[in-house]
Amino acid sequence: MANRKLTFPGHDGSELAALLDMPAGTPRAYALFAHCFTCGKDNLAAARVSRALTAHGIAVLRFDFTGLGASEGEFANTNFSSNVADLVRAADYLRDTHAAPALLVGHSLGGTAMLAAAREITEAVAVATIGAPSEPAHVARQFGAVADTLGSEDEVAVELAGRPFRVRRQFLDDVRDSKIDACIAGLDRALLVMHSPLDAIVGIDSASRIFSLARHPKSFVSLDHADHLLTDREDADYVAAVLSAWAGRYLEGGALTADDGPVAEAAMPAAALDAGLVEVAETGDGKFIQVIRAGRHAILADEPRSVGGDDAGMTPYDLLLAGLGACTTMTLRMYAERKQWPLRRASVSLRHDRVHAEDCADCETVEGRIDQVSRTLVLDGDLDAAQRDKLLEIADRCPVHRTLTGEIKIRTHLEAVEDPPA
Repeated sequence: MANRKLTFPGHDGSELAALLDMPAGTPRAYALFAHCFTCGKDNLAAARVSRALTAHGIAVLRFDFTGLGASEGEFANTNFSSNVADLVRAADYLRDTHAAPALLVGHSLGGTAMLAAAREITEAVAVATIGAPSEPAHVARQFGAVADTLGSEDEVAVELAGRPFRVRRQFLDDVRDSKIDACIAGLDRALLVMHSPLDAIVGIDSASRIFSLARHPKSFVSLDHADHLLTDREDADYVAAVLSAWAGRYLEGGALTADDGPVAEAAMPAAALDAGLVEVAETGDGKFIQVIRAGRHAILADEPRSVGGDDAGMTPYDLLLAGLGACTTMTLRMYAERKQWPLRRASVSLRHDRVHAEDCADCETVEGRIDQVSRTLVLDGDLDAAQRDKLLEIADRCPVHRTLTGEIKIRTHLEAVEDPPA
């Protein structure tokens, strides 16, 4: 994944700082991400969701709203309506420079703003909210007693998420006057509502109200044990994984066709790699994170934090064991079906170790250390002893097993590059 820093003019002409996260190869779609209230484009939820989407071939534009982060402008001059206008300008930027966003994602008040902005981003086929309030006025609760002070003063200083801001009366007036019921009811595109039942900032009742107002197709995912800001990395990873899987159905499921014009063509899936070809490339996000592509599929690989990685994906040896395990159970399934044996489910667990050669009685190597894979099968079904013994034998005949235990030649070539990157 490559992160491109850029700016574009916001609703009032202020330059808004943004990141365009690009996947390896041609993007099959573009997404627009709206961060939570007073957060920014670089917070954990925004970064993790963007990383997961790019691993699935989706480019993501995330930016700091006016007056926040590295963007120009004064926060005191902004409000809910200006956030909506900034989102529309961000979509305009994508439309003019790449392709209009097919997917819209918003976190907290950013999700509410995205529901309002969606009616002006007509090319989008799917919208997702994360911990979003059902009414913009909900944010006024974060001001506490300050809300009463603004009744007599035009501008006051407040502390939000541990940071100082100046808020004007017009902000509260705007969120109280902004209504999005009609926007939700008339969304007319796929909607995913994600919310934690333990959210102490925005109650789960907001998710229920958004879901009940929306028309199908709509989906709801409970973020059990998560807090509002998704500060636990595992919660952010879960949101990203679910969102990527859900969005893929609508981006690849025929919602867009080449007949819909150049914008639709840009949002269509990139051409799949040739059968048997696997491409691996650094994402540029993290020290070791790689994106792996095969056919029309993509996954992440990484190293654990103990060796300097970010634990964003399986390790190379995890992937090696995964290939052997998948081949094993597939081979068992094909054999059992050919024999019409009652194998209900086959599973396998594997572990890789480095052991002393002298501890291996059936190894040709007698000195030093050797690689050893331990593989344990679980065969569920009404199988007799003879059938189980035969399936144990068949496990060693899977093609990947034979490749790993046979003679392998790996030939590495350096591709010529006319203009090597700096």
